[in-house]
Amino acid sequence: MSAQHPHGHDDHDHHSHHDHHHVPATFGSAFAIGIALNLAYLVGEVFYGIFAHSLALLADAGHNAGDVLGLATAWAASIMVKLRPSRRYTYGLRRTSILAALGNAIMLLIITGAIAWEGVLRLLHPEPTGGVVIMAVAAIGIFINGATALLFMAGRKDDINIKGAFTHMLADAAVALGVVIAGAVIFVTGWLWVDPVISFVVSGVIVMGTWSLLRDSMSLALDAVPPGVNAAKVDAFLRALPGVTTIHDLHIWGMSTTETALTAHLVRPGAGLDDDLLHEAAAELKAHYGISHATFQVEDGSGAHICALHADETV
Repeated sequence: MSAQHPHGHDDHDHHSHHDHHHVPATFGSAFAIGIALNLAYLVGEVFYGIFAHSLALLADAGHNAGDVLGLATAWAASIMVKLRPSRRYTYGLRRTSILAALGNAIMLLIITGAIAWEGVLRLLHPEPTGGVVIMAVAAIGIFINGATALLFMAGRKDDINIKGAFTHMLADAAVALGVVIAGAVIFVTGWLWVDPVISFVVSGVIVMGTWSLLRDSMSLALDAVPPGVNAAKVDAFLRALPGVTTIHDLHIWGMSTTETALTAHLVRPGAGLDDDLLHEAAAELKAHYGISHATFQVEDGSGAHICALHADETV
């Protein structure tokens, strides 16, 4: 016997408009501005990187290319996450935001690895660089990347897709700062090894900054309980519902980077169906635990129904 909170399109749309509609609306312009600025800067960096024979500038250009792609992916996901469910995609395309955040983290690590490898080659075979040109171009990069990061700063705690964009831009600002430092030291001392060494330092900083994004997005992709949800408290809340003697098959996972779903079997011997209770429980889960899509199966406990995944004991 099953009962489901009536989470049809109207209610789902209302939830999106009430809680999350402002995210794509606010950050759509941020994505557009960020992509435009980075594309323009990317072209300039490639030109001057070749002109000045600077690994640091070309590495930063590679990073910016990844940024443009990362921003575009995150922007697309923030739009796709709002599409209505279909018969085939019954949750809609909400999970694209999780995939975008995971992709952003992986892309950052790959690009950072490439920078570090190029740094090793440059250490073995030093090349002269144009310090003043490097500093001038990279200084512009600090401003562009830093300003773009600020556009996403407000949403980074509530949505790891936005956090992915923020982390990516902040990483680029760090790379650009490293380039300025390298250029200044080379200009003053003529030490060519400073260029790759600074690249190593910046790479390390980026890896440390990216780790939490990679961990959180990977967890969501693997249907872990989202970071902001206390599974033990949700379990206790459901067990305390009127007439419920026990619960099992409790599953909590992220439908997107901002929406959480839950399924649970509630054992209520002799209590029968109570739609009002289920509606109220779903409303409480949404209001207090951020779980927007709850589905309950009500049982009278007459038979043994063990979850095949044994998830009931792991909460």
